[in-house]
Amino acid sequence: MANKSSVFDMIGPVMIGPSSSHTAGVVRIARAAIRVLGGKPEKALITFYNSFARTYEGHGSDRAIIGGLMDFKTDDARIKNALSIAEEVGFEYKFKSIGNSSIHHPNTIKLNLTLGDRNVEVVGESLGGGVINISEVDGFVANFSAKDHTLIIKAEDVSGAIAFISSVIAQEKTNIATMSVSRKGKNDRACHVIEMDSGIKSITIEYLKSLPWIKELIYIPDIDL
Repeated sequence: MANKSSVFDMIGPVMIGPSSSHTAGVVRIARAAIRVLGGKPEKALITFYNSFARTYEGHGSDRAIIGGLMDFKTDDARIKNALSIAEEVGFEYKFKSIGNSSIHHPNTIKLNLTLGDRNVEVVGESLGGGVINISEVDGFVANFSAKDHTLIIKAEDVSGAIAFISSVIAQEKTNIATMSVSRKGKNDRACHVIEMDSGIKSITIEYLKSLPWIKELIYIPDIDL
């Protein structure tokens, strides 16, 4: 296994580190998570599962996740020094490893992030080639890639909600690529995850936020922008 410094000796135009699964994918998971949070976290509990749990130090995933949580892009040379930079800026984090979880993808990371009085939990999977899947947000099934413009809407489980949200987005003349809805129980709060081919105007976002049955709306543009 390569040591910590040598795995970051390669600096290319696409990513930093030895593996797109262990670096580029990890950075993208972190960058998606801080957009769910609404900013760079002050504190983070980072749980690596399965393959990641066994290799995150040697393959540089520890530096990649901390760099991503500080909003470094995949090709940012600062990633190789991310741990020392985090210490300099006072970013508090803790790593945890769970090496044998049959319910998780081999390359899974769970992030519990805190910013002020806001706390979120995001579970992401690194699928290879820098491709990711955000599988859960705050306990709701999510399953979005963060490569498209994404809306996450937590709302009361009201009749006609899906059709109404779709009609509002249609006024923007943007195509919905995927849309999924999950809920924790009948008539319980629902989480709508909508991936779109292009972005939507801020006035539309504010309109949706103003609706009394919509409790939270998160808009995530392409995370590589």
